[in-house]
Amino acid sequence: MSLVNKAMGLGLRLINRVSSSEQLDRLHLRKATERALRVGSRNGFRIATSAARRFAATRKLLAPSRLPRAASDPQLFDLSPSEEQRMLQDAAQRFAMEALRPAASEADSSCAAPAELLSGAAELGITLLGIPEELDGAGTESNAVTQVLIAEALAQGDMGLALACLAPSAVSNALTRWGDAEQQTRYLPSFAAEHAPVAALAVQEPQVLFNPFALQTSARREGEGFVLSGVKSLVPRAAQAELFIVAAQLEGVGPALFIVESGGAGMGLSTEPAMGLRAAATARLQLDRVKLPATALLAAGDAAVYAECISLSRIAWSALATGTAQAALDYLIPYVNERQAFGEPISHRQSVAFTISDISIELEGLRLVNWRAASRADAGLPFAREAMLARQLAAEKGVRIGSDAVQLLGGHGFVKEHPVERWYRDLRAAGMLEGMLLV
Repeated sequence: MSLVNKAMGLGLRLINRVSSSEQLDRLHLRKATERALRVGSRNGFRIATSAARRFAATRKLLAPSRLPRAASDPQLFDLSPSEEQRMLQDAAQRFAMEALRPAASEADSSCAAPAELLSGAAELGITLLGIPEELDGAGTESNAVTQVLIAEALAQGDMGLALACLAPSAVSNALTRWGDAEQQTRYLPSFAAEHAPVAALAVQEPQVLFNPFALQTSARREGEGFVLSGVKSLVPRAAQAELFIVAAQLEGVGPALFIVESGGAGMGLSTEPAMGLRAAATARLQLDRVKLPATALLAAGDAAVYAECISLSRIAWSALATGTAQAALDYLIPYVNERQAFGEPISHRQSVAFTISDISIELEGLRLVNWRAASRADAGLPFAREAMLARQLAAEKGVRIGSDAVQLLGGHGFVKEHPVERWYRDLRAAGMLEGMLLV
């Protein structure tokens, strides 16, 4: 049986493992897990034929549905994951190691993730966790820390494939957090249906030293709607995407987020394979006077919402960097213990041992700073500073860890037989990209 065929059933098997756990009743998670399992069973691992999808409201909400904040004791500073979080993290990590890791090299070479593998990832219910139950999701509370743990776990398999798996949840999370009642009822039920749409958050632009608060993509009011023009780069799975949330500079207001359905007049795509994240099938999205209705504007163009979007995205990227760096460390330790030079393992060399120690220390620092940023977001506290610190550590320490991993493998670090060269390329991306992900 091929790797792809094996991956087809893996997502549902992992949910079955979780659903059979006796901890579900004790943690009051039986209802949410069974909902995810029902959706997974309906899907049957079929590939969506979604070219003719029409987003339409299936019900009416009197007010937007928001997930409540995660319960926490404001007097207690403790970033230890709960039993529920560890269970979800374990399911994601098993999928990462059993499905994503073996498929990563081929996906990197072909610049595309296997469709069946992405279907298997959807069965984990990651997107459902961010959608309220009123809209057919499985979410009971907003929990950035939980989504950080899941992103970390998936990145241990491969960052590019993790990005491909998580990209749609960035759009559903944004709609849950900031969409009004009409926007939520129009789009969110589709993400909980048996064929969830491919979607992407498009913020990055092809600029040197890109600043997400100084966008070149423009939006201006025309009649009762808006007109968008500009270019977005490195949009994951853009060729298959049916829905985008696009960041643009709204004339007279500032940076804002717009809901854009694919296939509209003036929209174009061109492939844009990059140095890293190649499995995410990134592409360039061109917008030439794309007309949007007034209802396409998210959160009425609130500047605070846009700033929060960027900070939550930075937390997500730091989580991917943490998971990839952890994969590098886990790969290095047995390698340096087994690799012989001058009659002994190279780990006996002080320089090698010190480098491994430095990687471990820097990794723990990155993880804790990022968890702190996510925990402050969950508590409703300001977290932009902490998110920026996590991003800075991901940019500096992530690249350093990737480079050290290549160096420690010597000539083996330069060839594709070993995954560290791919992890190094991906870690460089994590410290420079904006958008695409949202916790």
